[in-house]
Amino acid sequence: MYDLIVLGGGPAGYYSAERAGAEGLDTVLVEKSELGGVCLNEGCIPSKTLLHCAKLYRQARDSEAFGVSAENVRFELATVMARKQKIIEMLRKGIASTLKKHKVTVVEGEGVIAGREGGVFQVLVGEQVLEARRLLVCTGSEAIRIPIPGADKPHVFTNREILSVDAVPEKLVVIGGGVIGLELATFFAEIGGKVTVVEMLPRIGGPIDEEISGVLEKELIKKGISFKLEAKVAAISDDAVTCQTKDGTEEIPADIVLMSVGRRAATKGIGLERLNIQHDRGAVVVDERGRTNVPGVWAAGDVNGKSMLAHTAYREGDVCISDMTAGRQVTRYHAVPGVIYTHPEVAMVGLTESEAREAGVEIVTGKLPMTYNGRYLAESEGERGICKVVVDKQTGALLGVHMIGGHCSEMIYGAAALIEDEMRVHDIQEIVFPHPTISEIIKDTLMHVKI
Repeated sequence: MYDLIVLGGGPAGYYSAERAGAEGLDTVLVEKSELGGVCLNEGCIPSKTLLHCAKLYRQARDSEAFGVSAENVRFELATVMARKQKIIEMLRKGIASTLKKHKVTVVEGEGVIAGREGGVFQVLVGEQVLEARRLLVCTGSEAIRIPIPGADKPHVFTNREILSVDAVPEKLVVIGGGVIGLELATFFAEIGGKVTVVEMLPRIGGPIDEEISGVLEKELIKKGISFKLEAKVAAISDDAVTCQTKDGTEEIPADIVLMSVGRRAATKGIGLERLNIQHDRGAVVVDERGRTNVPGVWAAGDVNGKSMLAHTAYREGDVCISDMTAGRQVTRYHAVPGVIYTHPEVAMVGLTESEAREAGVEIVTGKLPMTYNGRYLAESEGERGICKVVVDKQTGALLGVHMIGGHCSEMIYGAAALIEDEMRVHDIQEIVFPHPTISEIIKDTLMHVKI
């Protein structure tokens, strides 16, 4: 008998288990594959490791503008892949060590909810029966494969398979211009692949600010990436992708195809129906404290479909454990930042200009080119970037910050804190930003806002 069963060892699961153990709950964590989930093993960490290596290669190759000359610069994919695997294994060991420190029991295998009896939940892992009075579902998400002819061919990959290729594809077609597709398109383009991105929408980046999307597209085109927008993939053959565009049918040559059309909550076969846990199109329905419709059952991370980001999962895990231990925390999704780790990076938090107007909020916006910033100019060459802010005209409250340019991922947390604390422009103007830093662009942009 445990105090808590956690289903899934991804960011939401292992972090929640650590927190629960630290709070004194006797906790068991069930994971069918590897600790760390998709983020550590086939998503966030491996992709950023590869992108950093590609960035170093590009910088070494194109460094003459900075007065540095390098000859015979090579990209060794095998070495890069080995380094990626070493980092994954190191972080897995770190997670296991922390779980052990907090006395969390880890059970390997696929956990299936068996039911509840006398207020006690039962979870089957093979022939083993685990019991607890609380249950936290953190089974994550899985890549979607669209049902088109050829989608099951061996050269059609998801993010899982493409992160382990042993050769640079000569011709790569990426289906989907969202976060994952754009990041991997950037990696393969920078190391020499010919990359084409096919996107159904008229712009890339999903729900990001429209102007930021336009800048990103132009910067990625400069890296050699081609875009087919407002295009629908009809079929995949052994050496091409057929799509329908505004101009008719087009065939795009492809050695490898990356299917990157989104993710869905991984709830199939885990036994939700045995407890009548409410779900919407597979995603577990939760309230602001992570509680499901069944008392004693919570859900955190991608499985609830609210915000499929690892840092959101950490926060949701905090909130769930707080609720179990008489806390009153909530997840404030409006202040959760997002990043696209392309080169240049895109980072955003809060409302976009169009979202604010659609919500009926009277706003003013401010915008500055990143080249307004001295540190950015010193470290960047020939790369366009902008910082854009959205401000409530009536109250002066900061509602959104949207950036494209180097180092954006490392400073967006500051903008998230400003929005989380509901700070107004005049409050932010009193904050001292270190100089010279690229983060100053946020304050400088706000100072150009006329309320």
